[in-house]
Amino acid sequence: MSGSGSSAPGRFADYFVICGLDTETGLEPDELSALCQYIQASKTRDGAGCFIASAVEGENFEQTPLRRTFKSKVLARYPENVEWNPFDQDAVGMLCMPKGLAFKTQADSRDPQFHSFIITREDGSRTFGFSLTFYEEVTSKQICSAMQTLYHMHNAEYDILHIPPTNDKESCSSIEDCNGTSVSKLQRFNSYDISRDTLYVSKCICLITPMSFMKACKKVLEQLHQAVTSPQPPPLPLESYIYNILYEVPLPPAGRSLKFSGVYGPIICQRPSTSELPLFDFPVKEVFELLGVENVVQLFTCALLEFQILLYSQHYQRLMTVAETITALMFPFQWQHVYVPILPASLLHFLDAPVPYLMGLHSNGLDDRSKLELPQEANLCFVDVDNHFIELPEDLPQFPNKLEFIQEISEILMAFGIPPEGNLHCSESASKMKNLRACDIVSDKRNGNIAGSPLNSYELLKENETIARLQALVKRTGVSLEKLEVREETSSNKDLKVQCNEEEFRVYQLNIQIREVFANRFTQMFADYEVFVIQPSQDKESWFTNREQMQNFDKASFLSDQPEPYLPFLSRFLETQMFASFIDNKIMCHDEDDKDPVLRVFDSRVDKIRLLNVRTPTLRTSMYQKCTTIDEAEKAIELRLVKIDHTAVHPHLLDMKIGQGKYELGFFPKLQSDVLSIGPASNKWTKRNAPAQWRRKDRQKQHTEHLRLDNDQREKYIQEARNLGSTIRQPKLSNLSPSVIAQTNWKFVEGLLKECRNKTKRMLVEKMGREAVELGHGEVNITGVEENTLIASLCDLLERIWSHGLQVKQDRSCTTFILEDRASVYSASTQIWAFQTTRRPTPHKGKSALWSHLLHYQENRQRKTTSGSFSTSGVLLDSERRKSDASPAMSPLRISLIQDMRHIQNIGEIKTDVGKARAWVRLSMEKKLLSRHLKQLLSDLELTKKLYKRYAFLRCDDEKEQFLYHLLSFNAVDYFCFTNVFTTILIPYHILIVPSKKLGGSMFTANPWICISGELSETGVLQIPRNILEMTFECQNLGKLTTVQIGHDNSGLYAKWLVEYVMVRNEITGHTYKFPCGRWLGKGMDDGSLERILVGELLTSHTEADERQCRTPPLQQSPSMIRRFVTISPNNKPKLNTGQIQEAIGEAVNGIVKHFHKPEKERGSLTLLLCGESGLVSALEQVFQHGFKSPRLFKNVFIWDFLEKAQTHYETLDQNEVVPEENWQTRARSFCRFVTAINNTPRNIGKDGKFQMLVCLGARDHLLHHWIALLADCPITAQMYEDIALIKDHTLVNSLIRVLQTLQEFNITLEASLVKGIDI
Repeated sequence: MSGSGSSAPGRFADYFVICGLDTETGLEPDELSALCQYIQASKTRDGAGCFIASAVEGENFEQTPLRRTFKSKVLARYPENVEWNPFDQDAVGMLCMPKGLAFKTQADSRDPQFHSFIITREDGSRTFGFSLTFYEEVTSKQICSAMQTLYHMHNAEYDILHIPPTNDKESCSSIEDCNGTSVSKLQRFNSYDISRDTLYVSKCICLITPMSFMKACKKVLEQLHQAVTSPQPPPLPLESYIYNILYEVPLPPAGRSLKFSGVYGPIICQRPSTSELPLFDFPVKEVFELLGVENVVQLFTCALLEFQILLYSQHYQRLMTVAETITALMFPFQWQHVYVPILPASLLHFLDAPVPYLMGLHSNGLDDRSKLELPQEANLCFVDVDNHFIELPEDLPQFPNKLEFIQEISEILMAFGIPPEGNLHCSESASKMKNLRACDIVSDKRNGNIAGSPLNSYELLKENETIARLQALVKRTGVSLEKLEVREETSSNKDLKVQCNEEEFRVYQLNIQIREVFANRFTQMFADYEVFVIQPSQDKESWFTNREQMQNFDKASFLSDQPEPYLPFLSRFLETQMFASFIDNKIMCHDEDDKDPVLRVFDSRVDKIRLLNVRTPTLRTSMYQKCTTIDEAEKAIELRLVKIDHTAVHPHLLDMKIGQGKYELGFFPKLQSDVLSIGPASNKWTKRNAPAQWRRKDRQKQHTEHLRLDNDQREKYIQEARNLGSTIRQPKLSNLSPSVIAQTNWKFVEGLLKECRNKTKRMLVEKMGREAVELGHGEVNITGVEENTLIASLCDLLERIWSHGLQVKQDRSCTTFILEDRASVYSASTQIWAFQTTRRPTPHKGKSALWSHLLHYQENRQRKTTSGSFSTSGVLLDSERRKSDASPAMSPLRISLIQDMRHIQNIGEIKTDVGKARAWVRLSMEKKLLSRHLKQLLSDLELTKKLYKRYAFLRCDDEKEQFLYHLLSFNAVDYFCFTNVFTTILIPYHILIVPSKKLGGSMFTANPWICISGELSETGVLQIPRNILEMTFECQNLGKLTTVQIGHDNSGLYAKWLVEYVMVRNEITGHTYKFPCGRWLGKGMDDGSLERILVGELLTSHTEADERQCRTPPLQQSPSMIRRFVTISPNNKPKLNTGQIQEAIGEAVNGIVKHFHKPEKERGSLTLLLCGESGLVSALEQVFQHGFKSPRLFKNVFIWDFLEKAQTHYETLDQNEVVPEENWQTRARSFCRFVTAINNTPRNIGKDGKFQMLVCLGARDHLLHHWIALLADCPITAQMYEDIALIKDHTLVNSLIRVLQTLQEFNITLEASLVKGIDI
């Protein structure tokens, strides 16, 4: 394993490498990158074009030989190998020259280009590379001849391709024209003529280092290159300088600065101490100039939420600078997934990876975004660095306090003369390094390929046109120019002289200021995170083994403490791998010495904030807290640069033979390997072993700055990587045979399946709530926000699964060119490949692989339906009915994948394919059909083969079956993820009213009406045509249905209606609600009511009820017919004893108390708890019916009759002013006022309806316990109740009052349908 063996000595650089053209092996085509270019070119062609290619020989005749890719080789490396950092030849070769060798002639621009790169090993440790690419004249006659031959072949093939189809005579006569055309084409493709052109080839010198001192390495390489291009030879042979940097220059100790000598001048680097932010040496300024503040913050948000991020630029260094800046600004969190800031051309298939990644793709500067087809774009953040453009994934939540955050960053940028919207002029790619003078190279502070000098002060800014652009930005960002504080230079002592030049010092200042502002956001947001860390009860070994099952952070409690605007971002951020790893680190590091350095710095900052907020330790506020640590951080850097702590040994003459060390002007020499391969036997840096203090500090900082890891740490990382299921941390940059690619894809497939298993388990555990906790599965609650987050992340996972192995170019003729089928590609000399393609339209933003597959399936089904050729099994599948325990009178809904798609297609509010795919997934989950629908979709094997490559997840049968099985487990719980999200859409509802068959519903003459209420809204009164019992209507989404009001206008001869129940079905989600009634509606019948309020119950299908193992209690329903008829003939009522009645009251009140102790977004329907089967109204009805005296024969007496008599009694008492005490008087008056108001309502709700209304209003206004006390002492009670009645037992009444008093602390809001017509 890399890095095992002795720990690294503190050397500045491990290797010096030279890459370029190996004249012995000659021109070798770069197979994979040539193939990628071929596919890329074939995509941009018109429909019926022909292609001739030989990918094996690397010849793509769309490209001239000068533009083709040829393999570069590592020509030399010094030393041969170091024990602590084994040399990775493939990776270094690919990343030094990611597009392989480039050839140019004297007519082309040949400016040197600098770029850096990273090699990440499987254990997560990193090595940094810095390379300078320049051009040397080709001296080999064989290479020049080979290039000339390639041109002749190219021109001949080009002529064949472009001869128009004519007869022989015509072609003969126009042969000169053809030649003329050929010549003009040749001139267009800047050709090469060996007799008149000079051929140049790219070469690269590179330093491989353990730490990222970008500025210093850039200077070292530029000065070395200057030494071979300058007319005057350098003071010493080049070997002396390279030996010095490899063996005699140490890494600066933590918190110290170091000066060493380049060829032409001193080079300074400084390293932060263990209490500062980690080392970061790339210019933040450049990122803000290229992208602008708003785009940077959006990109930063995407990275934190672990979206796939693809950077796109012509300049390798820009890709690296943006990637490193974004990951550095994440402190204290670290990117946990695939990280390839520069993706070599031969690794383009990695864009197919179905995992979060941060990759950089090189653009040729010619293709625009529309020509770049990517396997998936649903969860992709695409950043066109050169063109100041960012394409964001859908549903991206805002970073907390985004406007204030942007304003704080803008103030800093403006102090440094950088416009907050970015300097658009700096993104032109003209490089100014042509004809460099020696001093220019040394003092050039730009990354070799950035043009344009920066604005140096705010004064300059005021005078130039940028201010106009700024004012336009003001409206968007909320930055006020009047209030803008432009920071002054905060240098504590103006007299101190820093050792680097002014411009370099300003880069250091800007970097640290911006980084402190970003770090401060997390310090503020997570100031009290430690309180919510769940420490494991078992030892570390067991904890590691069961890591996936463990909850390490109390997310629900943490989120409940956060300001509302933060929740959309935070709820998703807490689900990321980077947050989980951060908390794992916290759990593993108990003592301070053991603590990860990043964590130590972060915790010390959090402690400072907590000391400041000591008066309000847990009070969370969304008030923006500005950064206060900038001056201190700046001062630390300044002190290091004023007084240099260490100076390295100067370069000196080596023990070289006479004649060695000479070189030719303009050519980088072949160095003397004998003097460079072995370091000094001893010097003051390599001699120092473990006792050296700064070496110990290094080891502590290894993780922070991505140094090599010691064995314990490495084991920890590998274990963690396995446990946390991060499938592939890094693509292997070597041996890119088809078998390696296949193995990589297999790892992706396994990773996707594991992620699916973990996600489904997590979602079920969260949904089952307390029941799951009792079974030992983690947290108690799931908030509404969190449920939404989990479903959104499931949609992301499905999108990634459907994108894996997708044929990017899906042709109608199914003629696809597959990258991995290289065996089928022949050379041009043996076979001509003709591709006849029908181009699909360029995909617009928001395309979705899942929705695309669904559309193909829909199209296939429609085609088969019209041709009548589809199999009978398909029909059965589509027409199978859902067995519901609904009455046979309501025709069942058909289960149909196509129908569910049509529902989504009819929703006008959803504009993009990604949105449609997500809505379809939500709908399928709510209908408990997700697994079934996807199984049906994938049953079309012919279509799957057409759309997906052989290695795709969806073509791995066993994994696919397991995946569908995991999704099937969602059927155990009820989700309302479609209903609760699409609240404004129109939904068709189907109503069925079932009257009693026995009592002549057919004779009914009145005009009925109905009003349906849900958690979101209500329908208003809907008139039902007479004698029509079933109808469908459309209205805005009502949410979960709660009540139905049903009544009639009492017209006609027989205006009496006995309704058994009402059923209402949502025609999109299929949810069916039953509203039991069992009562008469009519004057003189029952309690004389003309309308009733019914409370609903959601029905489940028999099959689901059998399958589900979940012990979730069913929703409550309207009081049943038996209970309702009690009041009609009280003699027949079931005799409940006082104990049972007290228990019913206790349960009803307890249900309401629990309701209010849940987070607001999780609460169910309060109407059910008040008016349902075992609700408060029902329980109090039992209280008043206990011991009620039997009425005379043929006369029904209701509780409301008793209450009216009590009201009359108290009103007469009030008039006679015989009242025992003032308190009593207030209670009596309020009781009388409510009873009178209910009696005066224009609604015909009957006596039981009035009692229900009184109980609901009493609960709302916290008066029930007062009224019970009042009625217990009322003389009317003595007349109408027997001695055994509960209402006459003072002990039981006092107990009842105490129970009802517990409702006083809750703010009860009643549904409009319960109190319609009452204005109290």
